[in-house]
Amino acid sequence: MRSTDTSFAPCTRIAPRAAPLPLICDSPHSGVTYPADFRYAIEPDVLRTGEDTHVDELWRGIPDVGGTLILAEFPRTYIDPNREPDDIDPHLLAGPWPGAINPSEKSRIGHGLIWSKAGGRPIYDRKLTVEEVRHRIEAYHQPYHAVLNRDIEAAYKQFGAVWHLNLHSMPSDSYEVLQIESEHGLADFVLGDRDGTTCEPEFVDVVENSLRESGYTVARNDPFKGVALIARLGRPAQRRHSLQIEIHRGQYMNERTFEKNEKFPAMQAALTKAAHDVALYIQRQL
Repeated sequence: MRSTDTSFAPCTRIAPRAAPLPLICDSPHSGVTYPADFRYAIEPDVLRTGEDTHVDELWRGIPDVGGTLILAEFPRTYIDPNREPDDIDPHLLAGPWPGAINPSEKSRIGHGLIWSKAGGRPIYDRKLTVEEVRHRIEAYHQPYHAVLNRDIEAAYKQFGAVWHLNLHSMPSDSYEVLQIESEHGLADFVLGDRDGTTCEPEFVDVVENSLRESGYTVARNDPFKGVALIARLGRPAQRRHSLQIEIHRGQYMNERTFEKNEKFPAMQAALTKAAHDVALYIQRQL
């Protein structure tokens, strides 16, 4: 976690280091640079539970197989790039929003475009002005999507197809956070394709089989199906495939201290293998 009162690029783009493939991957929640105008009123360690800490490093092998890796630099609790820009909780605002808003179930639990809660507790001791929310959209949310969409469209234009991996991590208490009752524990990985609508099942099979070969448990769409990014990008009938991958944080880090644990190297190796397996699959499709 880094606080700054200077401007910074909303995301980092790492270009392919091998022959480019139409594989575009993004980690929208791994940002740890906190803008000075955040003005949160909660302990930093509680706020940090919203971070996908270390996900960017876990997937560092993607450019080595020809994929592009895009990493958010700002925290999702400030503004969440995996939400639509109208997913705004009106109760968070100091005044009426000038356009239409469409708060989702995520907003209801405090995790909409602008998070109102972290760790089940209020992030702010104030209402947010329309101007500061607009600034977050224009300075962070829109530029992030512009970079991602540019790469998606360039790959599609060149190859006539594109595969997108949306990379995340999930806390061990994810069912509780989502207010979902479950009879079973959280899997090591959850693959989300919005119930089979955002990519071909064969693509999901490739990722699942690779992770299972590395000794991990895998679930599909339980409890994470994918939100705005894969819903927007995934159109398999047009050869536009988008898959969300959630990693159980306890399998690579200490969730209290945010430090890597002894299982981190094995997880990183498994994801490097998964990146290679995905690249081989894409090469066969071209």
